[in-house]
Amino acid sequence: MKKSKLNDVNVVGGGLAGSEAAWQLAQLGFTVHLFEMRPKTMTPAHVSGKFGELVCSNSLGSTLGLAPATLLKDEMRLLDSLIIKAGESARVPAGSALAVDREAFSQGITEILEDHPNIVIHHEVVSEILSGPTVIATGPLTHESLTEAISDLVGAKMLSFFDAAAPIVLAESVDMNHAFWGSREGNQDYLNCPLTKDEYMAFYDALIHAEQHMGHDFESATFFEGCLPIEELARRGVKTPLYGPMKPIGLENPFEQGRRPYAVVQLRRDNAAGSLMSLVGFQTNLRWGEQKRVFGLIPALHDAEFVRYGVMHRNTYLKSPAILRPTLNAKVREDLWFAGQMTGVEGYVESAATGIMVARYIAQWLEHGDIQPFPRDTMMGALAYYITHTDPEHFQPMNANFGLLNLPPEIQQIHDKKARRRWLRDRALSSLKDYLEHIGVEVSHHETR
Repeated sequence: MKKSKLNDVNVVGGGLAGSEAAWQLAQLGFTVHLFEMRPKTMTPAHVSGKFGELVCSNSLGSTLGLAPATLLKDEMRLLDSLIIKAGESARVPAGSALAVDREAFSQGITEILEDHPNIVIHHEVVSEILSGPTVIATGPLTHESLTEAISDLVGAKMLSFFDAAAPIVLAESVDMNHAFWGSREGNQDYLNCPLTKDEYMAFYDALIHAEQHMGHDFESATFFEGCLPIEELARRGVKTPLYGPMKPIGLENPFEQGRRPYAVVQLRRDNAAGSLMSLVGFQTNLRWGEQKRVFGLIPALHDAEFVRYGVMHRNTYLKSPAILRPTLNAKVREDLWFAGQMTGVEGYVESAATGIMVARYIAQWLEHGDIQPFPRDTMMGALAYYITHTDPEHFQPMNANFGLLNLPPEIQQIHDKKARRRWLRDRALSSLKDYLEHIGVEVSHHETR
């Protein structure tokens, strides 16, 4: 394998974090050697060798003005994020969420990276930690050989949890006599599949008794709450799904004189053409035959054609507070950075954000010999602070949220929730601009929302 020269940087992993880090570094003038083992060596969850392939969902989170995910995306726009630009180019209707056509999204990222003059792509398994400035962004499905190499280096036990993805059905196979378009926000972005109480109870009973596809590795599984399988959610109580992915509140059933359905399953466009629909919040580990049988009890899906069944796989992440510095490089090796879900951030956009931060940290380190961390009053900086400072023994993956931000005393004087969030958002964007000016980074002219 190639060893890095003085101005070369290795990026291992072509997911969202690795793609973002490679793009940012290449834009800064560094020669980037981007390693991705797919398609030569596949993972249990991926289906292609393209960069930035989405697995669990096709949504990049909320775009509502005061949502924490919106703030995170606004911060990333200031740094000319590749992932945000690709998401907006491949966007499909999904209400306030930034949902994308998976194929167009990953294809766009792949073309940009392949065409960049400063990026050299290597499709091969990296089984050892490379020399020279290196980013490891191999995600939760890191190859076993590299996982062992990382464990040997950092001297700390890796943590793992289990993640699940939702099924996708062919849109034309949905029975429109039992489905209607609409959303809780008043638009027509979701296809709603209502159930009566009797239909829901029959579905619920079948769901909790259905056979799961589990090997021995899953017997002591710890599920991440943000991606809980629908059958695990249902086992918590007969009404639990009604307060989660099957929530009927805010929807009126046109087949029942405008009355609210007892339960509803929402489908979201999974591609721009609208020919594929994903079951929102229906991550599952049921056997494939059981998925067709049980989900077929939903009236609108009784003859649905599944183009992808739900799958479950082990996700691995680092005990980052014990392993990483505040600037996301390893405590035991200064020129080795980690990015993406393996650091303990949860979510597509959060993963990409760490790729941006790592790229900026590497540039500072190579050019000046020291690193100024992103401010804690920005969402990016707050995420990095959390994953490097929380109790390592109770560390779990974390999404972007306002509870992570550093709160000054004056915030206590603002009692209205929207006003507090607006204040925090404005402060975060202002703080990020000041930080970027301080480290000599030109702010992107992409407008925030």
